[in-house]
Amino acid sequence: MPLIALTGGIAAGKSTVSNRLRELGAHVISADELVRYVQRGGSPTLAAIRERFGIGVVDGHGELDRAALGRLVFDDSIARKDLEGIVHPAIGAEFRARVNEILSVDPDAIVVYDIPLLVETNRVSEFDSVIVVACDPSVRHDRLVSLRGFTSEDAWARINAQSTEQERRDVADWIIESGTSVEATLAQTDTLWSTITDRYRA
Repeated sequence: MPLIALTGGIAAGKSTVSNRLRELGAHVISADELVRYVQRGGSPTLAAIRERFGIGVVDGHGELDRAALGRLVFDDSIARKDLEGIVHPAIGAEFRARVNEILSVDPDAIVVYDIPLLVETNRVSEFDSVIVVACDPSVRHDRLVSLRGFTSEDAWARINAQSTEQERRDVADWIIESGTSVEATLAQTDTLWSTITDRYRA
């Protein structure tokens, strides 16, 4: 079973690519969705987060207050490492469980792991190959401002907090250029899927 990483900077169009790969037959697992799942209300992970960071990180509905937690860990490297020590093992266990579930149904599955911070977390070596959705930072900035309501300052802060475009390109087996149109991005994704299936299902 090939395990393929899909990564890209914020607002690069990664969701467009991952959704298309799912439509084409890939089994896509989202790192962001796993994070939300393991931190859901009533979970052992959320209980551990609350114990470490206090009741202020849980909202009135018993769910994680992500903004409150973010304020606590953003500029505090020790707090951030403590959070990672709680969350990362839970994500890893859930990821392995989902892969095993996929394989039990489809032994020939091609699994794509949508992982935004692949480079930042030094996990490239864990995957058989890497797809990078590449897009110029200025285009990503404009998307964040026009489509997501970011201020220009906040948009650049989010972009600059991640790896550079070149750092992601350097680890890529395949690159999808997403800086023009959605149609062009989808066409490249369709072509890439044919390449992937030729490689892993030949």
